[in-house]
Amino acid sequence: MKQTVHRATAALLALVAVAALAAPPADVRRLDDLPYGTDARQRMDVFLPAAPREAPILLMVHGGAWMVGDKSMSRVVDAKVAHWVGERGSIVVSINYRMVPEVDVQAQARDVATALATVQARAAEWGGDPSRLVLMGHSAGAHLVALLSADPARAAALGAGPWRGTVVLDSAAIDTVALMSRRHLRLYDRVFGADPAYWRSVSPTAALTPRAVPTLVVCSTLRRDDSCGQAKVFVDRARAVGARSELLPQALDHADVNGELGRPGAYTASVDAFIDRLLDAR
Repeated sequence: MKQTVHRATAALLALVAVAALAAPPADVRRLDDLPYGTDARQRMDVFLPAAPREAPILLMVHGGAWMVGDKSMSRVVDAKVAHWVGERGSIVVSINYRMVPEVDVQAQARDVATALATVQARAAEWGGDPSRLVLMGHSAGAHLVALLSADPARAAALGAGPWRGTVVLDSAAIDTVALMSRRHLRLYDRVFGADPAYWRSVSPTAALTPRAVPTLVVCSTLRRDDSCGQAKVFVDRARAVGARSELLPQALDHADVNGELGRPGAYTASVDAFIDRLLDAR
């Protein structure tokens, strides 16, 4: 059994092996490793269209089981930059954050909130509109952006202003309490520990308030660990407290939910439609 668990954990971590970033489109300008804190991991890359003017902003948080990963992974940025920057004239920001076990998940969420506040503060100098910002995260990053979005007071406490909404890309930990209360991969024990009170403190589903920002929750129907079941519970509970939330199941594996987003097709079009509704709202 232990060998099976270790193999499953290794397979999940292999999905986020760092791949080189393909060259962005010729008319996209890239600002590398801008700091939002003092730690070496608290850095962000900013991708700018040719002539941004009050451009909307997409802030991307990579995955990696809360323990690995990087803002420059090809599945994190390549298709998203080509589509949202090169084709749609938005600004894309991709961030790193500190890793478990150096810090815990609460500190990782604070890193994302601090990055959000920094992007909002610097948006004007890049030609961006800080009021038209959408958060996005995949896997572990999806869990972190969902946690902040369920109760945006967490981000406000670190200086972040309101943002338009959040796209949650296939988190199997969006209902952290439910995940940890049943059979699960050992990696989750390393990240969330054994204390049910802590599980609840970092569970996006448990954190939901009427102040939750609008969310689009994407889930892989091909996973065996009930990503879509958790996503549906989150969406239903968000609606029950009066928040806006939508479910978008996709017949893609966990990695492709991230890597295929931005490529032509119905999936990207659905995410575009959600973002456009947010950006057009007054």
